[in-house]
Amino acid sequence: MIQDIGGTRPAVAVGGLSWRETFAAYHELTKPGITLMVVVSAAAGFWLALPRNTELVLTMDYAMRFLVTLAGTALVSAGSCTLNHVLERGYDLRMKRTMDRPIPSGRIAPAHAAFFGMVLSAVGLGLLAAHSVLAAALAAATWFLYLGVYTPLKRRTSLATLVGGIPGALPPLGGWVMGSGSIEAGGLVLFLVLFVWQMPHFLSLAWMYRKDYERGGFQMLTVQDERGVRVGLHVLAYTAALVVFSLSLTPMGETGPWYFAVTFVLGAAFLVASARFLAERSNTRARTVLLSSYMYLLAVLTMMFIDKV
Repeated sequence: MIQDIGGTRPAVAVGGLSWRETFAAYHELTKPGITLMVVVSAAAGFWLALPRNTELVLTMDYAMRFLVTLAGTALVSAGSCTLNHVLERGYDLRMKRTMDRPIPSGRIAPAHAAFFGMVLSAVGLGLLAAHSVLAAALAAATWFLYLGVYTPLKRRTSLATLVGGIPGALPPLGGWVMGSGSIEAGGLVLFLVLFVWQMPHFLSLAWMYRKDYERGGFQMLTVQDERGVRVGLHVLAYTAALVVFSLSLTPMGETGPWYFAVTFVLGAAFLVASARFLAERSNTRARTVLLSSYMYLLAVLTMMFIDKV
């Protein structure tokens, strides 16, 4: 699974770090920002799947399952992110945005990172499997699709972005399964929300760093479409789909009117940002889309929690 493709600077020796620097380097390997978003989305799935019967929900069993959902998801995400660093260390060295990461900069040896990532992944999967085999299977599918399919596919076809959206959207479905015990319609819609959300989010980021991705050999739409018209159309279309899927949770009975109202307003603002990017494909407009995507998802997930209390 782990390919030796090189990727550390020969002039920088591994080791010689203080405990604090070593901890910081391993922490960086886990991509804490991404892992946090994954955990929050899994928690939202768990929460939405719970019955509205307060007495039934407030039990030690549900509390334990919720904690296991958070811990297991975090460990699997952190492990897969660490292994992604190992697999892409050679390509990271070519790009300014990533050349100072722990492995290409020489702070962490690839073998140590690989062991760390495998341990985190195994513990996380074991934790989930002890409470739900189906949730563990979804987490294992996420792990495999991210590392075994999406990561190598990025350098072969721009369709990798769509493939990569699947493992990015599975954690909330896993959370739903931990909360309800099965895959249901609400969980599938939540999967679609997270799937389409990643498209404007990732395309705006890839547009800002398109030269970097080109140097890294990534076959992305933002590299192939120099004028950015197709990129802009994709961003606008996926944002529209995101708003529709997000709002559909209310008529399905999974969320309430406050969630619908906030999502409607934020969705309109997100659509305006995406339309402006289509009209003017600048890095400034792309950054606005990226920030809008963060704000939209955080607000929508927060409203899912609030509206069910």
